[in-house]
Amino acid sequence: MTENKPPIYLYTDGAASGNPGPGGYGIVLRCGSYEKEISGGFALTTNNRMELLAVIIGLESIKWDNAEVHVVSDSSYVVKALNEGWLETWKKKGFKGKKNVDLWLRFDAARARHRVAFHWIKGHAGHPENERCDALAVAAYHKPDLPEDTGYTQEMTLL
Repeated sequence: MTENKPPIYLYTDGAASGNPGPGGYGIVLRCGSYEKEISGGFALTTNNRMELLAVIIGLESIKWDNAEVHVVSDSSYVVKALNEGWLETWKKKGFKGKKNVDLWLRFDAARARHRVAFHWIKGHAGHPENERCDALAVAAYHKPDLPEDTGYTQEMTLL
């Protein structure tokens, strides 16, 4: 614990209807008895972008630095990028040929503020927080007048 503050549990999920298609992210942040839900969506994006953005938004929402954070995600893309060192390799190679660079750079800055551990769980397997995050993500991409995911559209123009 840092300064007698309890660990934070950050549950996340991303979803897209079509890939690409409308997409959303859902977050449940829990610290002691405090709980907060966050969600958002975009008109055109990918599932991987929403999985990663959920973690970013969750980390950016933490109000103090050097928090002990346990990220719980069903995204192999996100969890393996950290736990298996993929992100460090991508950074050393200048992200050459990689997608979602805008989000990985933003993620790296958000993660640097904290002590973060990543835990993978199987999605759609009855985990209450994961199911809640999925429901938040799906509801988010069904909202009207979703904004553009400019990072995605800029990346697509470069391909």
